Amino acid sequence: MNSAPRPGRRSQKERDSTAIHPRRHPARIVSSVLVALIGVWLFAAFAFNPNLRWDTVGEYLFDDRILTGVGVTILLTCVAMLMGTVLGVVLAVMRRSPNVIVRGAAGGYIWFFRGTPLLVQLILWYNLAALFPQLSLGIPGGPSFVEVETNQILTGFVAAILGLGLNEGAYMAEVVRSGILGVEKGQFDAADSLSMRRSQVMRFVVLPQAFRIIVPPTGNQFITLFKTTSLVSVIAGSDLLTQAKNIYAHNFMVVELLIVATFWYLLLTTAFTAVQSQVERRLGRGRMEDSGGFGFFQRLAFAGRGTS
Repeated sequence: MNSAPRPGRRSQKERDSTAIHPRRHPARIVSSVLVALIGVWLFAAFAFNPNLRWDTVGEYLFDDRILTGVGVTILLTCVAMLMGTVLGVVLAVMRRSPNVIVRGAAGGYIWFFRGTPLLVQLILWYNLAALFPQLSLGIPGGPSFVEVETNQILTGFVAAILGLGLNEGAYMAEVVRSGILGVEKGQFDAADSLSMRRSQVMRFVVLPQAFRIIVPPTGNQFITLFKTTSLVSVIAGSDLLTQAKNIYAHNFMVVELLIVATFWYLLLTTAFTAVQSQVERRLGRGRMEDSGGFGFFQRLAFAGRGTS
């Protein structure tokens, strides 16, 4: 008996001949090899550099002063971010006020703090005692009940909190405002039909719905702020970079201590990015992360760009 193939079914050879094969891209292969070679060269240039003391890097990686700086940096980031978020919500609500003066005041605040460099703001806060040597609380034009030296209150840490927090508030105002604008207009109309006051509409209707829109850029702002704390080193804010600078000012191991600081910045940025991805996934906004982890690494590559 002849075993002819059944109608409608193709042999394995026929299926292989008609299968779609991906197109080869020689340029991609060449570019991948070049990138790999450059990566190997950079690794070897640092790893086997005789002028780089890796034993010094290991010695100070978990030094008490470095760990103290890490803790101060995290504290600065959290406090300044909390301050900036509260300010951002207030400013965003003020910008939607029907009162021209209130709206103008919020716009002026954002214009000033976004229009001047953060480094200048930090230095200005740190040197505020030159303008106001003493801070007093009392009756204007009358006696003072409390009077203290400005330098006793406005330390490097406090100046860093003020500079970072007030500046972050201007950027968070735009983040919150974009979240509010993302809420459908019908939600406002529905709240008006229930005779809800403007403050109630914002509190119970708008902000809860805007939360999902606000969270992703807020995470980026947090990571940006974490790295921006390195500017605090110019006013001796006791942060990670300040501690590294204090150490290499004595042992002159500049590059080694900068590598130590870089290690901690990279480690914590990666951790914060992972947390941000998990939060977004729980909120139903982590679409890229569902592709098997690519979203996390792409987010890590672009982490800290913030909003402009």
